[in-house]
Amino acid sequence: MHAPAPMARFGGLVATDLRDVTSDPAALDSSGFWAVVADFEGRLVCARFGRLRPARVPAPRTGAWLGPAAEDWTSSLDRTAYTAGVRRIREHIAAGDVYQANLCRVISAPLPDPAAADIDALTALLARGNPAPYAGTVRLPAHSVEVATASPELFLRRTGRTVESGPIKGTGRTPDDLLEKDHAENVMIVDLVRNDLGRVCATGSVTVPALCAVERHPGLVHLVSTVRGELAQGAGWPELMAGTFPPGSVTGAPKFGALRIIEALETAPRGPYCGAVGWVDADRGTGELAVGIRTFWIDRATPAGPVLRFGTGAGITWGSDPVREWDETELKASRLLTLASRPHGEGKAFHLS
Repeated sequence: MHAPAPMARFGGLVATDLRDVTSDPAALDSSGFWAVVADFEGRLVCARFGRLRPARVPAPRTGAWLGPAAEDWTSSLDRTAYTAGVRRIREHIAAGDVYQANLCRVISAPLPDPAAADIDALTALLARGNPAPYAGTVRLPAHSVEVATASPELFLRRTGRTVESGPIKGTGRTPDDLLEKDHAENVMIVDLVRNDLGRVCATGSVTVPALCAVERHPGLVHLVSTVRGELAQGAGWPELMAGTFPPGSVTGAPKFGALRIIEALETAPRGPYCGAVGWVDADRGTGELAVGIRTFWIDRATPAGPVLRFGTGAGITWGSDPVREWDETELKASRLLTLASRPHGEGKAFHLS
């Protein structure tokens, strides 16, 4: 079977006719419509497409996506390792190294028919079973990018010189599940995002129009804030990415201390998970990048054969309970892994102990 053609799908639009691929963020200030995928570790792929047309996500077709068996998923950190990691982060907090750090794990399963695995067919299942405000797909097989996101979180939105971020911190099944710890964590990350945007925005222009708003998503609720600013003179996408990446909500505070802890505790690269997935219309000076959470990607480079990967994690503070944090990662993963596993959500829900 031939590799499927390059394409990208965002916000009711489909981009085809691939013209250019680059790792240079300055291209996003040039011309054309670009799909963007940035790995957490820093790899950036920007793909310019020549054709853009309105198109709804098609309805799922029987047999179009053959997902892994539910029992085949494995986690880079099991329950014991994850809860031990939470305790270790609390030790770092007690020592004054950080105030908060995100601890994540990557869940993987072999693809039963890799040659027929089309990430856009998985997109159809996600759109039906877990609609999300920043859902998107980027399919560039020749460049090792096959990503489908059902992200609820805005990393960066740009309209001319105005930029906006929508960090999420705080997750529960219902609003009653949200604790004071969740609100405190959200405020900490808002301060971090304000600082990040302050590096590239005009002095005094960074504001917080919304703080700790409750948003409902399929199967859970989040606390979401909004941070906004005006880009400084001469700043563009390269400066914006350099000043804010990786997203603060999936690293911790202070960011660089949290990144050191993440590197020590996590056993698998995050890839596009916790990176950025989205689009930029350079001609109109607009763009929208999601934080790469609730995100699947196909990894065809593993020695054992192609696998489907998915990431999940939680923000750890001094008030964190290790078991509760593990349960939060399960809550975030369960619905989506069930959708991606055969028989496409018709079996019992995923659970990895």
